[in-house]
Amino acid sequence: MASLKKIGTTALALASVLPATLAGGGSSAICTQIQQAISHASAVYYPSSKNYTADNAHWVASSTQASACSVEPATAADVSAIIKLLGKTKTPFAVKGGGHATNPGYSSTTGVEIAMTRFNTVTYDKKSGTIVLGAGKIWDDVYAELAPLGVFAPGGRVPGVGVAGFTLGGGYNWISNQVGLTVDIVLGYQLVKPNGDIVSVTKTSNPDLFFALKGGYNNFGIVTQFTYKAFPIGQVWGGLITYGAAQAAEFNAAFSNFAIHATDTKAAIVSGYGLDANGEAAVGNIMFYDGPSPPKGVFDAFLNIKNTSSDIGTRSLSSLVASAPQTLPAGTRGYFNTMSFFEYTPAIVNAILNETTFWGPRVAAVEAGALAGYHMEPFLNTLLTHNTTPTAWPFFRSKKFVPLQMQFTWSNPKHDATFRGFMEQSAVHLTNVANQDGQAIQQLPLYPNYGLYTSPPARIYGSNIPRLQAIQAQVDPQNVMGLAGGWKL
Repeated sequence: MASLKKIGTTALALASVLPATLAGGGSSAICTQIQQAISHASAVYYPSSKNYTADNAHWVASSTQASACSVEPATAADVSAIIKLLGKTKTPFAVKGGGHATNPGYSSTTGVEIAMTRFNTVTYDKKSGTIVLGAGKIWDDVYAELAPLGVFAPGGRVPGVGVAGFTLGGGYNWISNQVGLTVDIVLGYQLVKPNGDIVSVTKTSNPDLFFALKGGYNNFGIVTQFTYKAFPIGQVWGGLITYGAAQAAEFNAAFSNFAIHATDTKAAIVSGYGLDANGEAAVGNIMFYDGPSPPKGVFDAFLNIKNTSSDIGTRSLSSLVASAPQTLPAGTRGYFNTMSFFEYTPAIVNAILNETTFWGPRVAAVEAGALAGYHMEPFLNTLLTHNTTPTAWPFFRSKKFVPLQMQFTWSNPKHDATFRGFMEQSAVHLTNVANQDGQAIQQLPLYPNYGLYTSPPARIYGSNIPRLQAIQAQVDPQNVMGLAGGWKL
């Protein structure tokens, strides 16, 4: 990759469900009804207003749709009023947290866009050791607000990621080697059920919903706030370092060794490949250490490789996250696709680099400026052992598996299907490579926050589907949440 700044840091998602049309009553009717039903703390916005534009905007243009109106609820009671009206009129809708998801229809709609922007509180309770976050917060802002208190809730690793979607989808974070997935450290939810009831969901108050919300996405209502276990945080070490094509082989060796043999629970990396401006392979590597400096030997293999740029040092968590900017040119479209491996062996790592050099020129031949990136995330063998309470995702915890994120970006809408096909072909090829490497990965869970919309739900929820369907039938017998896009059961 040219650098993680161009393709490696961005978390590009994909396309989703087909746009739905508004049902009985028409767009103006339902929007007016909502406006009349909510309190003055909340508001409805229409096309041409700044709030409407912001409410519908997503990180990539391909996941932005023009809704009939947008609504910014400020209270759970107003969310209740809204969802009851939407269910009664069978109006398609979407719920948007941060807007970093890029599957069209997952947090966007041609119906009513519910933007959770006004749920923006960050509350730390020292006595209970918990942090409560509103569903409209962005992780960057959460880290900055909590920094003076020396605590944080582990969430997004790059800028612009929303609290809600990230948490409801599982949540790989910078200290996952120490505490597990973000879904593992959520202690409670405030949920507005599809019938409008406002409930507190904890392990003891409602074990079924507690299980379902831990990775179950938006199938059970609208979450307005999350309660997390708080963890201490001070100065951390790390940042982004990049390498040129001549160093790719040396980097591959260092990465594979780290992925297989690392033991320090405080150390983590996210590494990616892409093509630079000259069409040659390049590498971006974000390193993280939970402390002001890593012990000798932890990252030496990476630091000793000749780099093309380096932003490594002791800093705040906010600064480290900001070192991987997510800003894309206006009009950029994009998809994610994902795979899971048991391990990043040398054969897998070399194959991923080869995919970059194979697809990079091909996407550029279709459209000048289009990019193909591959991002690898290794974790320790203990990753999935930090939580013994069942979760909707992942459905498989008997052995560690690690995610790969593909990220393709382009500008012309007519190329959407072409690039989606490229990403699907790449996944098939890498699956064959994994099989040859002795890794039978076909049944491993796929990470929903990276998943391409064509991924089968069975690869997301697997053996948990029957239990999740039963919970959904109980909490949402009218299938109100089916009016919104997302990973459906």
